[in-house]
Amino acid sequence: MEEIKNIINILARPYIMFPTMIAAFFFIFPPTDGMMKINRQLGIYKLWTKKGGIAIFSFMFLAFAFGLTDKNFRLIVTKPDNVPIVGLIFLVVFFLWLAMKQAYENDARLAEGKPPKEAEDAKENILVWPDLVYIEFIAILLASALLIFWAIMLKAPLEQPANPTVSPNPSKAPWYFLGLQEMLVYFDPWIAGVLFPTVIMLGFMAIPFIDNNRKGLGYYSYNQRKMAISIFMFFWLILWIFLIITGTFLRGPNWNFFGPFEYWDVHKLEALTNINLSEIIYMIWLNQRLPTNIFLREMWGILLLLGYFTLTPWILAKTLLKDVYKSLGPFRYSLFIVFMLLAASLPIKMFLRWGFNIKYIIAIPEFFLNI
Repeated sequence: MEEIKNIINILARPYIMFPTMIAAFFFIFPPTDGMMKINRQLGIYKLWTKKGGIAIFSFMFLAFAFGLTDKNFRLIVTKPDNVPIVGLIFLVVFFLWLAMKQAYENDARLAEGKPPKEAEDAKENILVWPDLVYIEFIAILLASALLIFWAIMLKAPLEQPANPTVSPNPSKAPWYFLGLQEMLVYFDPWIAGVLFPTVIMLGFMAIPFIDNNRKGLGYYSYNQRKMAISIFMFFWLILWIFLIITGTFLRGPNWNFFGPFEYWDVHKLEALTNINLSEIIYMIWLNQRLPTNIFLREMWGILLLLGYFTLTPWILAKTLLKDVYKSLGPFRYSLFIVFMLLAASLPIKMFLRWGFNIKYIIAIPEFFLNI
């Protein structure tokens, strides 16, 4: 058992777990017809059936039960602060499975020439009184009973009065801000705390103006909206839920990574060897001192960033996103690709930090501009 736990701890390291999750994601949520074909050949679509749901939740409950046999795992997941996140994981998986199950069932009906299930259900009239009110009343009673039971069984996570001379270690934000706190590891505060939240809000506001696909409105369907669903799932699951889970269960003292079965040792110190791109180019590759001129010193990062936001949209419009460009047109495609590239910069920066110890692409501390 200890060997299995050690292997899981190794696999939970971010530079192993994150790339593995991304690779698996695009097979589970294929954005293109070619990947959908591979999905069908491998039988991955069967996850979104009744038997697939039983298999998913059986695995989750067995894995959770196995984890509870370990003292370190129990200490983390049974903390009153962390119990809601455990419930969040199970609820996210359940509702994701339910939505995808309905989507694949509708895709099968549409392939047979039948209308979606929602079209048939719409023919049935449900009255607000007493049907809807009765269901809502029962839901209120059940939710109240759950909250009362929760309050009795779990102590409120109240600590000692605030002391400015003693800081908790680790000092964590509320769970709904842990994604932003994790982003602060890879970006300056003005990017992680101001720019990215603003981009997220503007991106959500722009969705109705960018997405002109009229299919899949009012009913679940994956085949008709593969690209849109895949992109949304990637940013929601991989770049938000994953960051919350990481910050909750895998970030320990000194904000170090710890495996799910690893003891949170406050004395664990990891050597930080992160360096800037300019230092890699001049000091390591060219074996010389950094130029004193700021522009000359950071020109490689500036060129790389300009190429990322100018050449990448053009290349994608000619290759992978050719159909998207034709569907959206130049203006909406430009908005779409800018939001996508800004969002994709987070996993790219995470890979650069883990794989190459790169701290900043552009580092101009003289003007507090670090990217």
